[in-house]
Amino acid sequence: MGRKLAEILARRGANLCLLARDRAKLEQVRAELAGSRVETSVCDVSDPAAVEAAFQDLASRTGAPEVLINCAGVLTEGLFEDQALEEFHRLMNINYFGTLYCIRAALPFFQAKGGGRIVNIASSGGLLGAFGYAAYCPSKFAVVGLTEVLRAELKPQNIILHLVCPGEFNSPMVEGITEGRTPENQAVVHTIPVLSADEVARAVIAGVEKGQYLIIPGLMTKLTIGLGRTLPFVGRAMVDAKIGKCYRGPKK
Repeated sequence: MGRKLAEILARRGANLCLLARDRAKLEQVRAELAGSRVETSVCDVSDPAAVEAAFQDLASRTGAPEVLINCAGVLTEGLFEDQALEEFHRLMNINYFGTLYCIRAALPFFQAKGGGRIVNIASSGGLLGAFGYAAYCPSKFAVVGLTEVLRAELKPQNIILHLVCPGEFNSPMVEGITEGRTPENQAVVHTIPVLSADEVARAVIAGVEKGQYLIIPGLMTKLTIGLGRTLPFVGRAMVDAKIGKCYRGPKK
């Protein structure tokens, strides 16, 4: 997602600062975006001191940021009782606290400039729970809650928040869990068609340009989330029926 967003923004003439843990991947993206101004910094977003240092370093090279896009994320899938406690902490540290740390690092720059824009990539799993995502969904629900609070707190400072909640889209993160995921998870999650990363990225940019707060890429994703939030008992009944057809139960 970060790469696709960078490609679109680079074509529009934006100056980009990219943060990621993998130096080789950062350099690859920089090479692919040759001709655009791209600065990079190797950073683990779950480390608040590293995030602060990276933002200060990039700002010294490019100037204060105008837009922050938080799209770092990890995903695991499996039954609640089968997942180690460390996985719950790891997902919360990257998905939620990583977002929080980046916002805290960017906020002083926005306040000094008199405004800014923050785009938080959450998930449909941050609005509706999904079988097998006991570690993932709470981390994205936390991102949704943080974004809701900051939307109200920061609006008077002319700092605009956008909340993006896509369903699954083609990415290395999703591909990494595909082979071993539970049939119940597949039955529920794949009710929504899997989009391409490019489709999601274009929807994100279009939503930001229109000033939308909640951005949900894909018509079926919009309909599913809408049903789940307005008629939750119907959505739960549909989910339970799908799970009932393939439920295997916990490991013995």
